Amino acid sequence: MESTMDNGGYTGASAYSREVGYGEALKLFFANYIKFEGRSNRGEYWKAVLLLIVINIAVGVVDTILTGSGGVPFLGMIFSLVTLVPSLAIGARRLHDIGKSGWWLLIGLIPLIGAIILIVWFAKKPDPAPNQYG
Repeated sequence: MESTMDNGGYTGASAYSREVGYGEALKLFFANYIKFEGRSNRGEYWKAVLLLIVINIAVGVVDTILTGSGGVPFLGMIFSLVTLVPSLAIGARRLHDIGKSGWWLLIGLIPLIGAIILIVWFAKKPDPAPNQYG
């Protein structure tokens, strides 16, 4: 009998390597906006991050068009606030996927070295076996 794991709506061991498209990754990003438990696989994480970067660039262009180069980027600030908690949540779930606590996100506060460590961990291949996080 296959066990049910809480992993963004996925079930079973196949959830860890399940491929998601860009649209589904963004949908899961916002659907699980406050869910800090469970796991997110590499594809889900990196596709959501890539889409957020592209959207952020587009929002920056619109801000520049609307306010000029010296104006306050209101749309950018709103977008950053809207995506702050979901970004922390998917980062914590991605760390859970490699067997680390979500609190390790705080290592990103260390200039340069913290960001490098997080990027390496986010790119790391997950352990396909269940761990204490799911």
